[in-house]
Amino acid sequence: MYKKAALFIAIFAITAYTSTAQTTYLQLNQEDYHVLDRLETRSGQLSDDLFLSVKPTQRKGAVSFLQQQRRESRISGLSKIDRYNLDHAISVSGEWALEQNGALDSKRPILKSFYKKQPDMIYVNNDNFFFSANPIITAHGLYEQNNGTLFSSSRGLEARGLVAKRVGFYTMFTDNQETMPSYAAQWTDSADAVPGNDFYTRKGGGKYDYLMARGYIDFAVVKDHINVTFGYDKHFIGDGIRSLFLSDFSAGATFLRLNTRVWKFNYQNLYMELQPQYVRGADRELPHKYATMHHLSINATKWLNVGIFEGVIFDRRDRYEFSYMNPIILYRQVERSLGSPDNVVLGLNFKAIAAKHLQFYGQLLLDEFTSKELIAGNGYWANKFAIQVGGKYFDAFTVKNLDLQGEINIVRPYTYTHFDSTANYTHYNQPLAHPLGASFAEVLGVVRYQPVKNLFITLKGMYYNKGVDTGGVNYGGNIFKDYDTRPSGYGVKLINGVKVQCAMVNLNLSYELRENIFFDLGAVHRRYVYETGVLPAQTTTFLYGGFRLNFNRREYDFF
Repeated sequence: MYKKAALFIAIFAITAYTSTAQTTYLQLNQEDYHVLDRLETRSGQLSDDLFLSVKPTQRKGAVSFLQQQRRESRISGLSKIDRYNLDHAISVSGEWALEQNGALDSKRPILKSFYKKQPDMIYVNNDNFFFSANPIITAHGLYEQNNGTLFSSSRGLEARGLVAKRVGFYTMFTDNQETMPSYAAQWTDSADAVPGNDFYTRKGGGKYDYLMARGYIDFAVVKDHINVTFGYDKHFIGDGIRSLFLSDFSAGATFLRLNTRVWKFNYQNLYMELQPQYVRGADRELPHKYATMHHLSINATKWLNVGIFEGVIFDRRDRYEFSYMNPIILYRQVERSLGSPDNVVLGLNFKAIAAKHLQFYGQLLLDEFTSKELIAGNGYWANKFAIQVGGKYFDAFTVKNLDLQGEINIVRPYTYTHFDSTANYTHYNQPLAHPLGASFAEVLGVVRYQPVKNLFITLKGMYYNKGVDTGGVNYGGNIFKDYDTRPSGYGVKLINGVKVQCAMVNLNLSYELRENIFFDLGAVHRRYVYETGVLPAQTTTFLYGGFRLNFNRREYDFF
């Protein structure tokens, strides 16, 4: 095993030395993703530079697409706000512009050295070296009915760069404190996990204190075609609000990623070191589990993209199973050859654009499946699958920059679970895919409106039915439980166990004062009800406001 590991490291080092034309990636949840998605659909044609179903997206490919759209903006009928967003998105990744210095100049640099370019406090760009760095600062106050005043704040730094046209890198670090709305704090205490993060401490007054760090290095094995990335970060596979394959809900993870882009194909291999569920306690070395995933995406026509996904989660007592390192093999076959000890899932996804205003997308995930039992309609427990369908409407009802999105997610009980609870589809006490786990049906809706270039109005709605466990019985909604603890093999309904209903709505207004400085104001209302009345209903309303610099707004619309 150690010889294989040494060989792999040697190959990786040689790759780093001989590589050229590396890149960096847009961080997840940046507004630029909506700009790219919108402009691609409005162009009426899928781009071979983007493949937005797999995120994070290369800055190089994004800028190439955006510059093409800028050249065609008059023909495609883009609005003034679209053209502003387009120029802004190019400026944010200006090192990849054709002129190699595409970041917009600042009108008033600070001390002639800082903010010479609008997006970046520190900006250096010459033939052999590019570097940009920015501070991260956020401060938000919340007032929750019956819970008083809450807050969240972050302070840190992010930086990215390119060295000698051989190595690309990104790093980010923040120190964070927050007091959460009551339902989010209840989930956090129950799961022993702050949503989206790893280790944390809880202090007096319900305050959660944690560090957040991300970072990677990137090499191009074959220029413009094959990139190798090693780091600690998150990923997202899909075109929806949620992902049934791999989402950014859980904590970051150590990963090695191979991304191959040829013609109309994008093929990604992802190798990750994960953290199995654990009970918080004294400091100690925590065990690991591992995951290997691959996703092949094809622009089958100018308007249709289809994808094939496969993933496996496995536990090998802190060692990687090298049988899963093969980048082009079927993991299900490997898993069976090893004695079928691991958790393998398969998936299909699609995205289609129409009439330069509409986009349709979906995912189908199969965990286990028996067609005979499905046709019989007897509620066989091992028919474990998940379905997503959704659509987007850009410039809805001919209103410029009014965008609508609707999505349905359905996940059968016991999906993502395994007979070995270590190999379930989770990481650091959080689901790897959908935050709700399994045994639910969910409807989501988002309205986005940008009436002027600096004002972003978002209205989000969520409603779901979910089955929960009572009396210690495993009804299949909790994906951390061993599926062998189920009470029966048949009669398993889609919403199994005691049903709960949850409805949430969030109105948010964000104003960009200057580049990447946002002021936020919004309100959230949530109601959570047990249909049988076994526990009291939970109703909460809270208002929030604050500012953020170079960071995303903290949201609590997961559950």
